[in-house]
Amino acid sequence: MSVDPPVPVDDGAADHLPGREVPDLSLPSTLGGQLDLAVIASGLVVVYVYPRTGRPGEPLPEGWDEIPGARGCTPQSCAFRDHVADLAGYGASVIGISAQSPADQREFAEREHIPYSLLSDCDLRLAETLGLPTFDVAGMRLYRRLTFVARERRIVKVFYPVFPPERNASEVLAWLAGAA
Repeated sequence: MSVDPPVPVDDGAADHLPGREVPDLSLPSTLGGQLDLAVIASGLVVVYVYPRTGRPGEPLPEGWDEIPGARGCTPQSCAFRDHVADLAGYGASVIGISAQSPADQREFAEREHIPYSLLSDCDLRLAETLGLPTFDVAGMRLYRRLTFVARERRIVKVFYPVFPPERNASEVLAWLAGAA
């Protein structure tokens, strides 16, 4: 029997983000090398930040299903993958970021055929710079799920909390359609 995941609530942890500048921050990319967020954000970019993806055959952290907003990283990433061309139609590129290792990010990107960069922020440098919300589980500090849209290095829209995750790409597209 499957249990519905707990719904996250808006605790105000992302209220300060609209208008903030995307920092100069280079992170390892699944497409190779380092990607500087400020460079990619000089145009129009959708950045979704997520806790972590699972690996086949590895158990989820203890209590994972009880953490509001923790489940759904794979469906969210696959929805962005499936809408990447639609987002490009608005001139937007897509970036995913988690605190997972570059190897974990690469494995996931290959397994799910993710065509855009997934960035590894193991030290949560973006969280520190922008004050992004995090949580702790099983000895790990992870990002809480949020998505922001930046244009010319400024955050112009924040989706937080993101629920259900698989609808996030469609919500971003609807917002872009209304903002165009």
